[in-house]
Amino acid sequence: MAERKKGKGNAIVWALLGLLILSLGGFGIGGFGGSVRSVASVGDEEVSTADYARALSQERARLSQATGQDLSLEQLRLFGLDRQVMDRLLAAAALSHEAGAAGVSVGDAEVARRVRASPAFQGVAGGFDREAYAFVLERSDLSEADFEARIRDEAAQEILQAAVVGGADAPPGYAEAIAAWVTERRDVTVAEVGQAMLDAGAVAPTEAELAAYLEGNAARFETPERRRITYAWADVDAIAAALPADEARVAALYEARADDYRLPARVLAERLAFADAEAAAEARAAVEAGETTFEALVEDRGLSLADVDQGEIAAADVSPAEAEALFALDGPGLAGPVETPLGPALFRVNAVLDARETPLEAVRDELAREAATEAAVAQVRAGREAMDDALAGGATLEELAEEQGLTLGTLAWDPSVSEGLAGYEAFRAAAAALEEGDFPEPIELADGGLVALRLDGIDPAALPPLEEVRVEVEAAWQADSLRDRLAARAAALAERLRAGEAFADLGLAPRAVTGLARDGDLPDGPRDLVDAIFEAEAGDVLAEAGDSSRAYVIRVDAVTPAAAEDADLVEALEQLRAQARAEVAQDLFAAFAAAAREDAGYAVDAAAVQAVEAQLLGGP
Repeated sequence: MAERKKGKGNAIVWALLGLLILSLGGFGIGGFGGSVRSVASVGDEEVSTADYARALSQERARLSQATGQDLSLEQLRLFGLDRQVMDRLLAAAALSHEAGAAGVSVGDAEVARRVRASPAFQGVAGGFDREAYAFVLERSDLSEADFEARIRDEAAQEILQAAVVGGADAPPGYAEAIAAWVTERRDVTVAEVGQAMLDAGAVAPTEAELAAYLEGNAARFETPERRRITYAWADVDAIAAALPADEARVAALYEARADDYRLPARVLAERLAFADAEAAAEARAAVEAGETTFEALVEDRGLSLADVDQGEIAAADVSPAEAEALFALDGPGLAGPVETPLGPALFRVNAVLDARETPLEAVRDELAREAATEAAVAQVRAGREAMDDALAGGATLEELAEEQGLTLGTLAWDPSVSEGLAGYEAFRAAAAALEEGDFPEPIELADGGLVALRLDGIDPAALPPLEEVRVEVEAAWQADSLRDRLAARAAALAERLRAGEAFADLGLAPRAVTGLARDGDLPDGPRDLVDAIFEAEAGDVLAEAGDSSRAYVIRVDAVTPAAAEDADLVEALEQLRAQARAEVAQDLFAAFAAAAREDAGYAVDAAAVQAVEAQLLGGP
C-alpha cells in the first residue's frame, strides 16, 4: 500500500516529464535509428543521426518562429541552414576529439553536479529526482552511462574552448575609435532654397526635350511584359448572386449562431480573492470608507489589473452565489465578498451590459449571402468532374464556358494587375508559369471557385509613344528640371558663402542646429542631409539637393567630440568592447575548430544526411 501511495504522490512529476524531456537539447532524438547511426565523423568522434536531426529541427523551429512560416527543407537549404548546422556539429566533434587527444577531462564529482543541477531532473518539491532522471533518459533512448559520458565530453569541450578564447580581446583603441566616431556631434547652419529664389518661373519643355527625356528614362514609363490570357471561370460570387434565397438554410445559420445573436445580461468585472471571508469583508469596508482603493489592494498583492480582469461575465459563467452578487448591481460598484473557486473574493463591476438580441431580419442579408456562397461552392465542386472531362476531351475554353455556364474572359496580365480574378494567388502563380500550348487544367481558387487558363501570347515590355504618356512624362520632366535648377541655385549660393558673404546678404533664412548626432534627424530635412553633414569637416559649406520643391545650403560650424564622461560615449564603449571581444573570440574559436577538424580528418555521409532530412522534413 505504501508503494502505491508513493506512485500516486508523484503523479504531477510524471505528467510533466513529457515536457521536461524537451529541455534535454543535445541528448538524442528517437526514430532515427536503423543501421546508420552517424552522419559525420571527425577523427574518432561521430556526429550521430539523432544529434543532426535535433539540431536541424531546433534551427528550423527558431527560424519558423522568427518568420512566422513553417519552413520546408528547400527553404532551409536556400538559407544555407543545413550547412550551418552541420558545421556547428563538426566543430563540436573536432573540439571533443582535440580534448581527448590533449587529455582534458573532468571527474565524476563535476558530472554528478551537472546532472543534479539540470532542471529536467528536478522534482515538484525541488531538488534532484532519481525517478525523473531514469524516466527522461529512458524516453530519450539513452543509458545513464551514455548520458553521463556526454556530460563529461561537453565539460571537457568547455574547458578547451575557454582555454582557446579566454584571452581574446580586440586590438587596443578599436572600440574607442568607433565609439568616438559614433558619438561625435555637429553644429550646423541650414538654409532652404525654394522655388521663389529661382531667376525665372516654371519652364515649358519642347517636344524634343520631352522625347529625349522619355528615351532617357525609358524604365520609368515602359509598359511591363504582359501575358494575354483567356480564362473560363466558375466564379463563386457570380453563381451565388444568381441562386434563389434558401430561407431554410438562412434560419439554420441563424440558430447555429444563437450565442452571437442572443447575448444575455453581462458585467465587466475584476476579481480579487482573499484568504478568508473576514479579510475580504475588511478590504471592502476599507474601500468604501475611502481608506484604500481596489487598485491599491491589487497592487499590494504584486498583481496588475490585467491579472484580475475577468472580462465579460454572464450569469451562466459563474456559480449561483456569484451571479446573485454580480447582477444585484445596477451599475459599477463592489460585489461580495462571495465564495468562488479561489476562495472568498471581491468583484469590482465596471459596467453592466444589458441583454441584447439581434433579430433574424437584421442579419438576414448577410446570412443569405453566406448560404448562397455555400451552395455555389457545392455546385462548383459537383461540376468539377464534368469540367475535367470536357477539357480532357479537347473542348476549348470557349466551348467549356458555353456548355457549363462559366464566365469567359480575357486579361492582359502582369504582376501589377490584381483586380478581380487576378487578385487570387492561385491565379497569379498559374498565370506567371503559363506557357503557350499548355493544356488547360482547372485551378482551384481560395474561395472554392475554379478557373482554366490559356496563354494566347506575350507582349514584351515596350516604351509607349510620347502621345500616350505625355502628361506623365511632362510632370516628371518638370519635377526633375525644378530639382536640378534648385540644386544649381544652391550651389551658386554656397560658392558665395565660401567667398565670405553672409546668409542674410544672400536672401537666405538660416537656422542653427546644435548637437546633431550621427544617427539623428535634421528637422524638416531628409536623412541624406545628415549623412552629408557627417562626411564634411568644420568650416565646409555644402549645397545639397532635396526634393522637387527645395534644396539646401549648409555650413558646418563645429565638430564636437564626445567628452570622456559623456553618458552616450560610456555606453557605446561598453557595448563595442563587449561586441568586439565576442567577435574576436568567435573568429578565434572558428579558426581553431576548423584547424582541429582538418588535422583530425573528417567525413560527411551525404546519404545519411539526406535520409535524416527526408524523415524529419519530408525532403527528397
